[in-house]
Amino acid sequence: MITRDQLVLIGRYNKPHGVQGEINATLDVAADLLPGFGCLVSDVDGIFVPFFVASCRTKTASSLLLTLEGIDSEREVAKLVNHDIYVLKTEFDALAHDNECDEFPLDYFIGFRVVDDGEPVGVIVDVDDATDNVLFVVEQPDGNLVRVPAVDDLITDIDEDNQTLLMQLPVGLLDL
Repeated sequence: MITRDQLVLIGRYNKPHGVQGEINATLDVAADLLPGFGCLVSDVDGIFVPFFVASCRTKTASSLLLTLEGIDSEREVAKLVNHDIYVLKTEFDALAHDNECDEFPLDYFIGFRVVDDGEPVGVIVDVDDATDNVLFVVEQPDGNLVRVPAVDDLITDIDEDNQTLLMQLPVGLLDL
């Protein structure tokens, strides 16, 4: 069974295109990475379901028209409208390294430990993007949740091998 912590958010399905099961999708990653993923994953009725790309064509710089295996009607593809598109984190890691990618979607860091000035803060359990100020939701060892700004200026290093995000947080931020 696929779980949320095994996934990285890379885009969203928009609307059906035509009547043969094609769907418009917007990606947050380069479209040329898409063939490197074994499958695309979406939450369908609370279960993460893999979908295999049958065909793909570029519409704009960040928009694609996709056909998924086993989905061949407008009615079937309509069930995916407004669903997030995920890929397996292991596949994303491999492609990012192969393509020397130095920019990750913030969702990639879910499951990473946060260390502030050498002191462990907790584990990133979610990304709060409800406002323009995007925040990492960090669960501390005592179970409390704290929010820290997800900005480059506060990140001093990323240790992908140990899934650790080293940060320099403003004094007193964790006491709020």
